[in-house]
Amino acid sequence: MSADNTVIDAQQIFAQKQEGEWIAAATLGDRQAFAKLYELHIGKVYALCLRMLTNREQAEDVAQEVFVQVWQKIGSFKGDAKFSTWLHSVATNTVLTHMRKQKSWVQKVFSIEEQVNTEPAGNEIQDLSDIDKAILRLPEKARLVFVLFAVEGYRHEEIATMLNMAVGSSKSHFHRARNLLKEWLS
Repeated sequence: MSADNTVIDAQQIFAQKQEGEWIAAATLGDRQAFAKLYELHIGKVYALCLRMLTNREQAEDVAQEVFVQVWQKIGSFKGDAKFSTWLHSVATNTVLTHMRKQKSWVQKVFSIEEQVNTEPAGNEIQDLSDIDKAILRLPEKARLVFVLFAVEGYRHEEIATMLNMAVGSSKSHFHRARNLLKEWLS
């Protein structure tokens, strides 16, 4: 890529350099520093929530819950990994907890065991890319495994633990998702 085609986001570069200072300050209770971390990461957290939940309102709510959890747990961040890695772990766990609570609540209220239809409404997906639209159409477990493996980079062993399934089931759901996506996008 030539120098003429290179676009530098100075704010993003500056924010990444400041991130360590913001983390340290937020650990001490500095709300302004935490607000900066929020601004830096909310887009990626929301995107993860939306891909996993397929519903904008739920994704917005859960993304906010992620940052509530981060505020409460930021003292446990030791810096062994990148902050974004730790944040994505908190986000993934928060989404999965939300999904378990939702499924449990729906089953209690309606006394059903079958999967709830979570297909997004048309107005919720109009501004997404074709691949994101296709991901949202995937069956729930296949979608979760696909997002965690292909998008977030978790290993099948980790996914199996998170979703309480066998490693082979995780791989099977991933291959099902991949085949459906190939079929839908070709």
